[in-house]
Amino acid sequence: MKARKAQPIRWGLLALATVWMFVIVPLSAAAAPYAALVMDARSGKVVHAENADTRLHPASLTKMMTLYIAFEAIENGEISLDDDVLISSHAASEPPSKLGLKSGQRIKLRYLIRAAAVKSANDAATAIGEAIEGSEAKFARRMNRTAKAMGMTRTTFKNAHGLTESGHLSTARDMTNLGRHLFYDYPDYYNLFSRREAYAGVRTVQHTNRRLLNSYRGADGIKTGYTRAAGFNLVASAERGQERVIATVFGGRSTHTRNARVAELLDLGFRRSPTRVAVAKPKVPPYMGKAGSGTPGGVGKTVRLASAAAVKKSLRPQSRPIPDAPSVTAEPVLVASQDDIEKALMAAQATALAAKSAPATQPKVAVQTVLASALPTDTVKPVKRPAELVAAVQTEPVQEDPVQEVVTRISTSGGRNWGINVGRYPSQYKARKVLLKTALSEISTLDGSLRKVVQRSNGFDANFMGLSRETADLACRRLQAKKFTCFMVEPG
Repeated sequence: MKARKAQPIRWGLLALATVWMFVIVPLSAAAAPYAALVMDARSGKVVHAENADTRLHPASLTKMMTLYIAFEAIENGEISLDDDVLISSHAASEPPSKLGLKSGQRIKLRYLIRAAAVKSANDAATAIGEAIEGSEAKFARRMNRTAKAMGMTRTTFKNAHGLTESGHLSTARDMTNLGRHLFYDYPDYYNLFSRREAYAGVRTVQHTNRRLLNSYRGADGIKTGYTRAAGFNLVASAERGQERVIATVFGGRSTHTRNARVAELLDLGFRRSPTRVAVAKPKVPPYMGKAGSGTPGGVGKTVRLASAAAVKKSLRPQSRPIPDAPSVTAEPVLVASQDDIEKALMAAQATALAAKSAPATQPKVAVQTVLASALPTDTVKPVKRPAELVAAVQTEPVQEDPVQEVVTRISTSGGRNWGINVGRYPSQYKARKVLLKTALSEISTLDGSLRKVVQRSNGFDANFMGLSRETADLACRRLQAKKFTCFMVEPG
């Protein structure tokens, strides 16, 4: 009897859940205004736009700016990827989606960045802002300064994560431009947005947009977003051959319809964009950090001098005094002039003619004697160098330091537990073919690695395993520069 009574309850709960997922959520999302924009990322030319300048709720697209400033802070030495970040109670209390951080916990910045980029974790985004600027409010002000410098004229940020807040608004155009800046300004970090999963310090997290990444050829990012007020948002970028397109959607009704619409927009962008076009990278905005050098909003370090120590007059530098060299007195050396030499030669010729015409009994005079007598008698011979003077010649060979040959090799002490993934393919044969092609293209870094095909539920992953972290990172960056799909595979 109890089982029979429980069945109606279970069926009722199931019906309520079905109504919530397929009726209430789509209706609430449908109320969100729709906007879209498609851009040729190489030139920045807009290919298609619908309500592109309407100010709407960006939701977690906000984290694109949070991560942009994090990359900027790392590159300018404000903070390091390996710095331990202390999690505040404010960050730990953020609602889902979240990593599950605890107040008082310490975690490296690199894991917070992965959680924010891949899982779209709100607690991680808040912790990043607090680590860089001290508080989320100060970080939001820096976000607005950076947005203004980028030309995002219709965007206002109030927090680091994108949860709905009064006045926290942006547009499809502004978010598309932000996505373009992420790709061109920080290419070394862009691969984060294409990772299907990543280890975030406490656990491995899955990408919120892995469905589109797996289903649309060439897709490699960038960011999803959802709140009831915003609907289903997405900024997506894809590359095919020499073409790269960015498409943005605000106000999608569901994940499925949003992804389908973004795929249509990306197809539209590839159809309308020329195959070849001059790349016009966006101008990098001025650095707005704590160590900024006079930029708007930059808080430069102030050095105050005491009045007594202040420089009052700038004097011209004086030359360094040179010690007096010991004087050497030398006797004057007289040199025969050109006239004396000519006179001596004429005298010698005359003497030679006279010697030919003279009788044989008369003794002959040597020409050298005539030349010597014709030259000035006060010509002084060179003075012999004193014995105490030492010639400037190296008398003993210099013993140079032996040249040390530096040999670089991959460590075999257990650090070769990283790998890289170069794509997911419909067959094992296709995955092995791509592995061989990639190995031949990047033999310098992949030499000695293990080619491995891993079967998944929706295809076969092509992996290179047995790499160090540094080699895997270098290989990925080199392959991405050659237009290969690549992301790092962490140990574990």
